Amino acid sequence: MTEVNLKASSVPVRETRLGSITGYAGTARELVGAARQGCLQEKRRSFSQCLGCSTSNAACTAVLIRDAAVISHGPVGCAGCLHEFAFTYRVNGAHRGVFEPTERRIFSTNMEERDTVYGGSQKLADAIREVQRRVKPNTIFVITTCASGIIGDDVQMVADAAEAKIGIPVVAIFCEGFRSRIWTSGFDAGYHGIARKLIKPPQKKQDDLVNVVNFWGADYIGAWFKRLRLRANYLTPFATVAQIASSSEARLTIQICATLGSYLGAALEQEFGVPEIKLSPPYGIAQSERWFRELGRMTDRQAETEVFLQEERERWLPEIEALRKKLAGKTAYVTAGASHGHSLLAVLKELDIEPLGAAIFHHDPLYDNGAVTADTLQNVVNDYGDIPRYNVCNKQEFELANILRRVRPNILLARHGGMTLWGAKYGIPSLLIGDEHFGMGYEGVVRYGKRILETIENDEFVKNLEKHAVNPYSDWWLRQDPFTFLGDGAGDCGCRV
Repeated sequence: MTEVNLKASSVPVRETRLGSITGYAGTARELVGAARQGCLQEKRRSFSQCLGCSTSNAACTAVLIRDAAVISHGPVGCAGCLHEFAFTYRVNGAHRGVFEPTERRIFSTNMEERDTVYGGSQKLADAIREVQRRVKPNTIFVITTCASGIIGDDVQMVADAAEAKIGIPVVAIFCEGFRSRIWTSGFDAGYHGIARKLIKPPQKKQDDLVNVVNFWGADYIGAWFKRLRLRANYLTPFATVAQIASSSEARLTIQICATLGSYLGAALEQEFGVPEIKLSPPYGIAQSERWFRELGRMTDRQAETEVFLQEERERWLPEIEALRKKLAGKTAYVTAGASHGHSLLAVLKELDIEPLGAAIFHHDPLYDNGAVTADTLQNVVNDYGDIPRYNVCNKQEFELANILRRVRPNILLARHGGMTLWGAKYGIPSLLIGDEHFGMGYEGVVRYGKRILETIENDEFVKNLEKHAVNPYSDWWLRQDPFTFLGDGAGDCGCRV
């Protein structure tokens, strides 16, 4: 278990804290074996096409808090990634009971060349006061960028001084893109600031309250919890500062994606005494059964849980069996973030669809709680067997395009925008579902199965697109091994597994 230190202004990045990597090619079983034996090695690329920036992930934790304002301390262009979450807030709010979403309060200090020479601290201090005057939020987040980090602006000092003057929390989030090759370090930076400044010691314990660390999916969990006499406290999208402050009073914490919630779950347990479920989230039947039983055990609702599971089996298993017959023999390829990508692999296996491989954006050998039982990839391998052609990459699309051209699955599943394009260019039906709750539980297997079947059966558009699409990659590259630039021995973890 990593030690959470809320006295520090920033959290160590995942490379140093968890030993996370972004370069690997082999099989999933080999990767899990190397992680368990402590000999997992990063494979560096001699060529890299693109990287995700952790600023965007940090913004994900802050922008969607209903009564907060966010200041990007850097050039105005760095605030561009924050505005995508304003769109998400408007579109997805209704799914979570926010029918009149407020405008997102997103600002930039607009650092210019002069500021990189003389410093931007005064500009930031002025911006905090102006944001407070204009929108009167209940908290202000200051998100750092590469520019403010490189010149060494003392953002923490400015934030603390402003907080003393304006009387609300001013939360500094240190998430400069150069800090980490692993974009999900931004989640940790955001939640570190939230845990330091917004979560308060519990005044009382609420035995039916469960923290749900999630992105912005539809509220399927609330309906489940109602049947189990529980209430969901979603963190952080669509929450208020008051809801976040009282998260220390919850009975326990669950995570929809361990990649997202690893650090916050550990912080709530270590610093505020709120235990977390140290299992993979409930995707696929095997993991759903384990997860719900653990939820029942930790909330003293074992009897209600068994009734719930029996009702779910009776309702959904016949539909799952029918879908398996229709989808048996089909193949798929997955590209997604780590934990949710593993969850999609579990859903595919439950539907008797064979994953031909996966391009997963990074790999955490362990999460912050230190529990091997929480290793989502290991659980997939143990439940369903190995996954071949398992590629860990930080959105290296040139590798994805090469692989898809070779394996030609019946469908490409993606979690992030822009990735399904490559399947469509090769005439491969491609499915992007941004709602991470969509595949959870027994019902989620049915939902995903129906969408996959629908996508495969309606392939006329992508077949026509393939005839006219222009591939930006040359024949020279497409004839190469996809991992030509992934160092020597890309499939070797460095030890026997």
